[in-house]
Amino acid sequence: MTTEADPAIGRVLRHWPVLAGLGAAALVVLGMATGAEVAKALAASAVVYLGAAALGSRSATWPVFFVTLAVIVAADLIDEDFEATWAVLGLGVLLGGYGLVRSLRAGTRPDFAGLPLQSLALLGFGAAATVALFVDVTAGSYLVALGLLGHAAWDVYHYRADRVVSRSLAEFCFVLDTAVAVAIIVLTIRS
Repeated sequence: MTTEADPAIGRVLRHWPVLAGLGAAALVVLGMATGAEVAKALAASAVVYLGAAALGSRSATWPVFFVTLAVIVAADLIDEDFEATWAVLGLGVLLGGYGLVRSLRAGTRPDFAGLPLQSLALLGFGAAATVALFVDVTAGSYLVALGLLGHAAWDVYHYRADRVVSRSLAEFCFVLDTAVAVAIIVLTIRS
């Protein structure tokens, strides 16, 4: 027996990444004192895309996401004075190096939308995350928010192109990036 609610439940379940993104954003925002401290999340967003390109597998995006999350949590737990952004960027360098070696060993030229473009993106988003750590808190917060909005546009591009990362991750990341960026801007204006 089916009910009228079944189609609505189906629509909600098809867009579970939106709900997951909102939940993740709420967790990030609840523990946030300033937007600059979310620089590690900006760096991680680029590392996930680079990781999928380096591994040559769109199905690797969620595992890479959870690895970056584990790196952030571990870095924060091991030493609260250590900036987790450095650990995340280090992971990105390792993944990029692996992807380069993998391409060279296979004797193939990587597709520009893959490893080369994602490496450039990591440089850009990673630079924004790094600069945010060294400027005053207000400027750093706005820089992280701007970087997250830029990455949200990156998410939309990859969702629509259906390349490099899984669509579910791009959808999740778009919601997460946008919600956290808006929260950072509101928090920074109010302080």
